Amino acid sequence: LQALGGTVERRPHPELGDTIVANFDGRHDGPSVLLLGHADTVFDDGFLASRPFRIEDGRILGPGASDMKSGLLVGLYALEALRSTAEVEDDWLPLGSLAYIVNPDEEIGSPSSTQTIAELAEGADAAFVLEGARANGDIVSARKGVLHLRATISGRAAHAGVEPEKGRNAVLEAAHKALALEALNGRWDGVTVVVGAINGGTRPNIVPDRAVMQIDLRAPVADALEQARAAVLRILEESTVPDVNTEVEIGADWQPMEKTAASAALVDQAVSIAAELGFELRDAATGGGSDANTTAALGVPSIDGLGPVGGGDHTPEEYIELESIVPRITLLAALLGTVGGRG
Repeated sequence: LQALGGTVERRPHPELGDTIVANFDGRHDGPSVLLLGHADTVFDDGFLASRPFRIEDGRILGPGASDMKSGLLVGLYALEALRSTAEVEDDWLPLGSLAYIVNPDEEIGSPSSTQTIAELAEGADAAFVLEGARANGDIVSARKGVLHLRATISGRAAHAGVEPEKGRNAVLEAAHKALALEALNGRWDGVTVVVGAINGGTRPNIVPDRAVMQIDLRAPVADALEQARAAVLRILEESTVPDVNTEVEIGADWQPMEKTAASAALVDQAVSIAAELGFELRDAATGGGSDANTTAALGVPSIDGLGPVGGGDHTPEEYIELESIVPRITLLAALLGTVGGRG
């Protein structure tokens, strides 16, 4: 980013890593654009040793190939393409300004980097998020909102054989809550509630005094997300087992990325450019969240999925299609030029 002429700063976090921000100034009046991508993956330490980077049968494989190491590189090479083809060497950026943000914590809801993203999104005219395209090549124009909750249930331990009646079973309370949360599915169109993990208890002969639940709530529109959020919190606050207490912590909290007239115009530009380049492009909605949720919720016209075509995200089979890399670099460079008015 420095080699491209960006003014680069690190915004450190002691546990989650650095958010990298590179600012580029154009030489004329024009729109302000954000490029966004993340450097973290979902894989455990040591996973790379079992699934190293490799190229097989026209695909690049390895943890983070699609989500989203390749997207970060597409952004870098698109900027390099603009610079290397500019008629005037020091006037290569076809925009008023551009900020390229690389954050370290998107997979856990961007807790340390959201403030930076929101700060730089203020006054931006467009945001392009470089997550991988869908497996069929679609870019992303809408994403569900995401809410992650952690509920810690405290009960009372007791001997399971001698005096179980004196116990207050935290795992039993978690089971009641899980069934009630599952029953919310289908109440609102497109809303999903998943209890992803329950941990509790220590031994079979002890009434468990503690259980921890992790919950994933997703919704396509803001109204449904808020209604479902309220229903989930009511279930977590109410108890079936007497004398238990539940504490709730909020993790990821992303508003939906809803397709607007302004973002639809960006999609139309991308589709038109792709047609000129010789391939078909469509847009789609997806249930996964990304930093595009943040920019869209702030009113910035946003499109996502501008990285290479790939699939198998979050699995050992994650991949990108090798032949999609150059077209996607060209698409992004041309899209930046078009938004900047240079065609």
